[in-house]
Amino acid sequence: MQSLKARYIFPVSSDPIPDGVISLDAGRIVAVGTEPVAGAGLQDLGNVAILPGFVNSHTHLDLTGVGKPLGKPGIAFVDWIRKVIEFRLSEPQGDSVERGLRESLRHGTTTLADIVQVGWSADRIEESGIDVTAFLELRGPTKERIPTAMENARRHLEAAKTSTAWRPGLCPHAPYSVHPRLFAGPIVLSAVEHIPLSFHLAESQEEIELLREGTGPLRELLEELDAWEEGLITANARPLDYLRALPAYRTLIIHGNYLDDEEIEFLGGWADRMSVVYCPRTHAHFAHDPYPLEKMLSVGVNVALGTDSRASSPDLSVLAEMRCVARRFPAIDRDVILRMGTLHGARALGRDQEIGTLEPGKLADLAVAALPNRDAGDPHELLLHSDEPVTSTFLSRRHGDAFDGN
Repeated sequence: MQSLKARYIFPVSSDPIPDGVISLDAGRIVAVGTEPVAGAGLQDLGNVAILPGFVNSHTHLDLTGVGKPLGKPGIAFVDWIRKVIEFRLSEPQGDSVERGLRESLRHGTTTLADIVQVGWSADRIEESGIDVTAFLELRGPTKERIPTAMENARRHLEAAKTSTAWRPGLCPHAPYSVHPRLFAGPIVLSAVEHIPLSFHLAESQEEIELLREGTGPLRELLEELDAWEEGLITANARPLDYLRALPAYRTLIIHGNYLDDEEIEFLGGWADRMSVVYCPRTHAHFAHDPYPLEKMLSVGVNVALGTDSRASSPDLSVLAEMRCVARRFPAIDRDVILRMGTLHGARALGRDQEIGTLEPGKLADLAVAALPNRDAGDPHELLLHSDEPVTSTFLSRRHGDAFDGN
């Protein structure tokens, strides 16, 4: 048993606690307050915040080897896709996932939703101690590719049954890369097997044009890749058509940059099963139109945060994503922004009974962040309007051991 003291503890489920103490035992939280549990050694961490471990609700760890965002800010979406394809073909993935796991830990992430490719390896996940949901990416824009994709999905679910290191999920990639029949298959598996889905939707203007008109740069790219087939996109389609098909077990809608008001209202009505994952710095890299975050929150959409990949974001820090939101949306309450990087992500993955807040009985997954040497009326300002780093990460799978990233 151990107790940790900090300038502030942010339980997320309640107000920040000044001079707070959290007590841990065997990988679980025992108590949160201002006094240590009897018999527990007390370690004063100083001018820091103790928070729930961050939840990265969307990332591609296998692209960590890119090192920095591809293309210049404002790059056209299709041009960026070409660069990603070029990277995948020319650069060995090697230790990208391991590097991504270590970087995530260094930035306070204890739970993440990773998009994985066929043939991925889970070897490093258990060693890292991070709670990973591995969403197998499924692509199949033509009918002939559907059987192989569905067989890969079934194998992925079977492999998960023999592993305690990771949780399974499926990612029918996007409207333009998944034939309607392949889109339907994972939805059935999600309902039957109780596994989450991840789906890129309303990510770019090019996608909206393809859905609405069946034309544009994405159509040209698909034809170039021999990945276009009549029937891939229904005439006059819109994101709402896909949303209506998705409420099965649990679905993460990735990006949602160009959802309209009706689609946002729909998601608000299905917040118990559907979440939107906003990737703020990736959104900025592409210079998309302003994100409809305030509208989403106002109608009850569960909005979580993701870093996407190093191909579109400078690092894998969820705290940096929260700080980006705080800069871009000064009217949104700071405690709401903190929930987006913790509790909302836990809800999106169906893990909110175990993680996302600091409460007795929950897993001892913690992020510790340095605070500036100043005061603030709202302690959240110290965390979100600062450049101070995460100093350590505590992992329940390591029974309270701290990871400092070195």
